[in-house]
Amino acid sequence: MTAVMRGWLAKRVLLILILILLIALLTAFITPLQCASNTLVRRGFVQDKITKQTYSYDQNIPLIFVGGMPRSGTTLMRAMLDAHPAVRCGEETRVIPRLLALRQMWLKSDKEMRRLHSAGVTDDVINPAFAAFILEVIVRHGDPAERFCNKDPFTMKSAAYLSELFPNAKFLFMVRDGRATVHSIISRKITITGFKLDSYRECMEKWNSAMELMFAQCRQVGPDRCMLVYYEQLVLHPKVWLQRISTFLALPWDDVMLHHEDMVGKPGGVALSNVERSSDQVIKPVNVDALGKWVGSIPQDVLNDMATLAPMLQRLGYDPYSTSANYGTPDGSVINNTKSIHAQQDLWLEKGKKVVAPDSEAARMLIELAAKDLQPPPELEQNKDSPS
Repeated sequence: MTAVMRGWLAKRVLLILILILLIALLTAFITPLQCASNTLVRRGFVQDKITKQTYSYDQNIPLIFVGGMPRSGTTLMRAMLDAHPAVRCGEETRVIPRLLALRQMWLKSDKEMRRLHSAGVTDDVINPAFAAFILEVIVRHGDPAERFCNKDPFTMKSAAYLSELFPNAKFLFMVRDGRATVHSIISRKITITGFKLDSYRECMEKWNSAMELMFAQCRQVGPDRCMLVYYEQLVLHPKVWLQRISTFLALPWDDVMLHHEDMVGKPGGVALSNVERSSDQVIKPVNVDALGKWVGSIPQDVLNDMATLAPMLQRLGYDPYSTSANYGTPDGSVINNTKSIHAQQDLWLEKGKKVVAPDSEAARMLIELAAKDLQPPPELEQNKDSPS
C-alpha cells in the first residue's frame, strides 16, 4: 500500500471517529435545556474528585481561549492563568484546531458543502455538534474549575466561529515580534505545516499570513471579547498586564499569577506536557532572556526586505527596520528574576530536563540550546517606543 493511500485511509478513519464521537457527545453527559430563544442548550456536569464539588457547564459559560502563533507566549499566558485558583487551562488538546480545520476544509469546497446540505447536514446540525465536542474536550481533559480555558494556538484562526458557538467566551490573542517568533520556531525546530525551517524568508511570509488572518478574526470578534496581549509587554511588566487581563476576563485579582512557576505540578496549579517545546521555559519565573535571541540570527537580505515580507510587523506596532530588541525597560522584579536564573544555570537546566520526555526531540533540543539560552542580560535601560 502506498504512503498516499495510507494517508488517505488514515484521514478517513479519523473523520469517521470524530463523527462518531460527536454523535456520542450529543447524547452523553449532557442535559438538554430549552432557552427563551428556542435554541437548544445542552448542559453537562463534572465533579472534582477531591473536593466532590460539582460544576455545571454549557455553551454559555465564560470560556477563555488563548491563541496566536506558536512561540508567541501562549504557553506562558496559559501558565499564568492556570496559577489562578479559579482557572484551569491545561495542556494543548491538539484535537480542537484539527476539528476547526476540518470545517474550514468543507467551507472551501462548494461541492462538499452542496453534498452536506443535500444530506441535511446543515449548520443547524453541525454547529451544535461542534460546540458539544469542543466543550466536552475543554472541560474533561483536565481538572474541574470555576473557569475553563483552552490554549490551542491556532484556534485563533477560527475565533469568529468560536465566538458564535460560545457567546460568552473571551479571547486572548498573543502577539510577539515576528522576527523573534520565527527565530524561535526555526531554532527549536517547531514543525508547523507550511513553514520551511531552512528559510527565514519563507517563514516570515508564513508568519505574516497567519497573523493577518488571526488579527482579522480578533477584530471581527471585537475588542469587548478579544484582547491583544503583547508578549514583550507581558514579560517586561507582568503585574500591569495581568491586572488588565484579569479585568478583561472578569477574574478577581490574585498575586499568585505573578509567580506561576511556584504552581507548576501542584494540585489545581500548572500542569505541563512533557512533549510541548515550551514546558522547559515556563518552569522559570518571568525573565527577559527570550526577547532578544533573534538579533544577529536573521540573514541580512531578509532583514533588508522585512517591511515587505512582513507588513504585519508595522501594523502591530513593531519597527520592521529595527535590528535590535528594544521593547522597553523591565520591572525590577523581572530584572531580579533574570539575574537569578543566570546565576543558577545548571539548576534550571536540570529542572528543564525533568519536564520533557527523556530521549525525546524536546530533551535533545533543551541540551543543545542550553548554552545559548542563558546569555548575558540585554541592555535594560533602552526603551522607548514599544507597542502597548
